[in-house]
Amino acid sequence: MCAGLRYTEPTGKEWSIYFPNPKAALPVAKSDGSIEWVKWGRRKEEQAPFVQGGWARFDSIELGKWERYSLTLVHLAAHSFMEKDAEKVSHWIEVPQGKSIEALIVKHNDEQRVYVVTEDTPQEFAWVHDRWPRLVTFHA
Repeated sequence: MCAGLRYTEPTGKEWSIYFPNPKAALPVAKSDGSIEWVKWGRRKEEQAPFVQGGWARFDSIELGKWERYSLTLVHLAAHSFMEKDAEKVSHWIEVPQGKSIEALIVKHNDEQRVYVVTEDTPQEFAWVHDRWPRLVTFHA
């Protein structure tokens, strides 16, 4: 389901971001090549008008379940993501060249959050987890 992401800045500094961190923010790739850090989802203990969790199923977006928000599909500037298997072992998976992780930014008043878009896991990784970040073609 994507419990973590890694992003490397042009300077070489690498960031590892994990959803359980209440300050977790994800690097959103902007059309001008810059990065915008957006808070990742909502945790149980937060009192915020957003969906609890950090993920949005692609089929739920298609069915209109996110339409109550002002939403935008975006690309994350991550080079790898982490999934945990049934034994809670972490597996880091590289994002293929020319692809990016799709995400959904939702807005409410002056606040926004980002959710990783998920879909069924490719067959070769089904042993890791049943949901997977949606990888889409990225045109920088």
